Order: sequence, then structure tokens, then C-alpha cells
Amino acid sequence: MTNSGDKKQLLHLVFGGELESLADVQFRDLKDLDVVGIFPDYATALTAWKSKAQSTVDNAHMRYFIVHMHRLLDPEDKSGK
Repeated sequence: MTNSGDKKQLLHLVFGGELESLADVQFRDLKDLDVVGIFPDYATALTAWKSKAQSTVDNAHMRYFIVHMHRLLDPEDKSGK
């Protein structure tokens, strides 16, 4: 649980997978997607993204992404990354 004094959660999802080609974002197999996790802010998500992206640097088709979930949950809110 969070305290009411905590800053607002700006949830971010980090996930990735192997792409069919380098020209498009089309995954080879959706069953093989790697869901790294959901993070309370962009900075934490970025750290997780960097770690996963660097660990797969030898596979050019492997890509990781950060999804700004807070924007999907509240599209009218313009705060945060």
C-alpha cells in the first residue's frame, strides 16, 4: 500500500521479444514475450529496460519497450513521462 503523502504513481510496463524483422514491430511469437514488470515511475522502468536491452545486445532482433500505462489508464492526465 502507498501512503497518501507518496508521489503519484505513473505506472510503466517493460516488455520485449524477438521481432520478425528489423523494419517493423511485429513479434515472432507472442507466447515468447518477456514481461519484465510494471514499475511505479519512468526512471525505474528505464533502469529495467536498459538492463534487459543490454543483456540481449547480441541478438539484433530482440527489442524491449517501455509502455506508459498511466497514459492508457488516464489519457486526460498530462503529467509525467
